Amino acid sequence: MPAAGSSGAAEGVDVTDGRAVEELVVGVLGGTGPQGRGLAVRLAAQGQRMLLGSRDAERAAEVAGEVAERAATVAGAGEVSVTGGSNVDVAGAADLVIVAVPFAGHAATLAELATPLAGKIVVDCVVPMGFDELGAYVLDVAEGSVAQQAAALLPDSHVVGAFHHLSATLLEDLSKPTIDGDVMVVGDDRASMDTVQALAGRIPGMRGIYAGRLRNARQVEALTINLVSVNRRYKVHAGIRVTDV
Repeated sequence: MPAAGSSGAAEGVDVTDGRAVEELVVGVLGGTGPQGRGLAVRLAAQGQRMLLGSRDAERAAEVAGEVAERAATVAGAGEVSVTGGSNVDVAGAADLVIVAVPFAGHAATLAELATPLAGKIVVDCVVPMGFDELGAYVLDVAEGSVAQQAAALLPDSHVVGAFHHLSATLLEDLSKPTIDGDVMVVGDDRASMDTVQALAGRIPGMRGIYAGRLRNARQVEALTINLVSVNRRYKVHAGIRVTDV
């Protein structure tokens, strides 16, 4: 098993077989939650073929139908494809998988999916966040970050950290056709990071920004807690924008 901070799989391997990002089937583990639904509806509206995974396959199929219907309202003449299934089925069928499960179930979920996720790009957007009487705070992760935990559990996958700083509320609000924000992308395999940056750029108004190695995921994840505090103080749905890039 690789040390925490390594993406596990060999660097420089094109796991997309040369296909453009819009040709990839994108799965979302935890696709019935707010973040998973939000990413799915935005990407589906741009023509990305989406698979929503859940521990409850029937619930995933139900939510997938709702997401497809909503995406179709803003997709124009483009094709919308969203289907649901179990996490294991989605992990096996997708080309690229986004992990959007609650942190409490993160390790247990991925531990069961190492085989179907082998050789694939796995994008982790999970934030180790807790709440107490003082508000939101960062939970400690033994591996250093949630993304590094994913890399340790998925030694044969290309783990990338991204999509942490996007408001689920804004993602699901299709009355706003664009989202003003950047996606900080961290990882150890440049080709996989390039693919994830391109995927982020498919959502109008957004950019994927290279933000360093996977070992830098801790502070990227933690910044989400600061944004939660901003949102609560100013009653907004804040994101980030990197200047001069």
